Amino acid sequence: MSKSFRVSADIGGTFTDIVYQDVATGRCGATKVLSTPDNPALAVLQGIDQVLGDDGQLAFFVHGTTVGLNALLTRKGSRVALVTNENFRDIYTIQGNNRGEIFSIQWNKPEPLATLEHTYTVAGRIAASGEELEPLRLADLDMVVAACKREDYDAIAISLLFAFNNAAHEIAVRDYLAARLPDVQLVMSHEVSPEWREFERTSTTVTDAYLAPVVRKYIATLEAEMGDRLPDGGSLHVMESNGGVMTAATASETPLQTLLSGPVGGAIGGKSLSAATGRGNLICVDMGGTSFDASLVIDGLPSASNEALLEGLPLQMSVVDIHVIGAGGGSIAWKEAGAVRVGPQSAGSRPGPVCYGLGGADVTVSDANLVLGRLDGANFPGGEMTLDREAAAGALAGLGGDFDMGAEEMAQGVIDIVNAKMADAIRTITIQRGIDPREFSLVAFGGAGPAQAAALAEELEIREVIVPVHPGAFSAWGMLQTDVKHDFKETLYSFWDQMQTGTLETAFAGLEQKGRAFLADEGITGDRVVFERAIDFRYYGQEYVLTIPLGDGAIDMDRVRADFDAAYLRQYGHNSPENRVEMANIRLAALGSLDRPESAPPLREEARAERARDVWFAGTAHPTRIIDRNAIAEGETVQGPAIIEEVTSTTLLPPRWTAALIDGGHMTLTKEDAA
Repeated sequence: MSKSFRVSADIGGTFTDIVYQDVATGRCGATKVLSTPDNPALAVLQGIDQVLGDDGQLAFFVHGTTVGLNALLTRKGSRVALVTNENFRDIYTIQGNNRGEIFSIQWNKPEPLATLEHTYTVAGRIAASGEELEPLRLADLDMVVAACKREDYDAIAISLLFAFNNAAHEIAVRDYLAARLPDVQLVMSHEVSPEWREFERTSTTVTDAYLAPVVRKYIATLEAEMGDRLPDGGSLHVMESNGGVMTAATASETPLQTLLSGPVGGAIGGKSLSAATGRGNLICVDMGGTSFDASLVIDGLPSASNEALLEGLPLQMSVVDIHVIGAGGGSIAWKEAGAVRVGPQSAGSRPGPVCYGLGGADVTVSDANLVLGRLDGANFPGGEMTLDREAAAGALAGLGGDFDMGAEEMAQGVIDIVNAKMADAIRTITIQRGIDPREFSLVAFGGAGPAQAAALAEELEIREVIVPVHPGAFSAWGMLQTDVKHDFKETLYSFWDQMQTGTLETAFAGLEQKGRAFLADEGITGDRVVFERAIDFRYYGQEYVLTIPLGDGAIDMDRVRADFDAAYLRQYGHNSPENRVEMANIRLAALGSLDRPESAPPLREEARAERARDVWFAGTAHPTRIIDRNAIAEGETVQGPAIIEEVTSTTLLPPRWTAALIDGGHMTLTKEDAA
């Protein structure tokens, strides 16, 4: 009989990770294939074919894509124009009044995605109240039509004043342009972000327009190439930046929501891991071939925000907080000003590190780990690729020649540099926010994460490291643990003591109606639908807000006010209960539960025989046990130095460190002298 699988794919710069779950048993497995940057869908299809074999069936498929993020980071998105109000042409170009790095003499404002020469205006005004002050002069748009044919724009962003209170003018502009430019994608601010703050809303709308053609083309290509591999009567799903999933059709309509589609899977996996292990506070770090992603789970929930800043440009969108730097197994070590730097440039999958033997000539972190004995050249990943240690050693010796360092000494230097960069990234999301990392467990995953985890924990004085099941594909595993989620919002400004509960309930009911309609389009109805409500608050006279969840049931105005005062105290160390409070926006998350089996502990496979080799630690070679993770029994401990291998990753256990398996097949690492 054929088996049915739920499958997820995480497309990285070097590897594409595939996780598959047997619908009948709930057991998961994982595999990795080299990414195909020219057409990312090819690696996904290769991985799916490996998983399904000849008789497997695809019951559900979700994937995380970095297509939109890469287009933004490399400025290779669509050619986009902006239409805004007459006399307000400079809103997007001038940007906000904040300085990104207040003490840097070299800081420059980020370059807008639609520059001033590609910004057009139309006469007509909507007031802050939503009333029309001046009718539209649609004839002004003929200039846009002429320019579009001349400049060959792929998309046009439409962002008019106070459209979040009255969208009539934006809709009229859209209809006028659509009739004359049928092949150009049109994006309206009231659909992308119905929220106040003109620059931020315009920036969000332009970014969505900048990404729309790129993301839609990718999704259409993937769907076409998957063909009959898709589930019967179903579609592929895409991970959202807010931690939920959406259908491909929805992703095509809301491409902005795919920006952090890949990295967010690890944070959602961390949420499931927190529930399974009883550890409420986790620092989740994902080190792959190209990047290092860090996120927090606090009291069992991923840290999240209602806005993001990418490439210096603000985005009004619900996101799981992810801090990303260019540090991975493929990060290139290079000389600058008489010193060695590591990253952010990456060798990618092709040509890749020197040790891959695919033509790469630049020294990378993976080359350094191989030369130090931390990777097995004949067992990477899972024996599917043979690594060339001699070539890697030669390249490292060449880099170290200018510093009178041999191959092993230079390799240790490369590892120390990348570890320092990653530790600083963790400090950015913890210490700089007033959070003590010593009160957290470090969850290390990604193909390269478990190899660096112990060193990171020592640097940050973290007492426990957790290496989850399938660590090299943990982000893809996390994607199978989430549900459909859509976020809705509405600006509803008032003093809290003047707001009527009936007004609030009516406003939330309107958002719930939208939420039910969205979920119904994705096939989710009835008791599988739940809502989470929240409101943005601030003290009178302040600029920024805190988002306070409301919980279920009737709204208790006094309790909500007390919750805000308490949240403010936690965030800033003081509060002002005597001060008046303003509300700015209401928010609603519509969640639709997906059918999935209970996750079962991983099935133990036949373990490879234990081996030994010399591995370098702190400049000295130590005889080191090489152990297959499948050989470690629950409750058994492994003393360092040791290397624990598995299909998707390699865990480095330094001297004086101990490894043990816990419930669910996860593995903990602790140091002997840790209190």
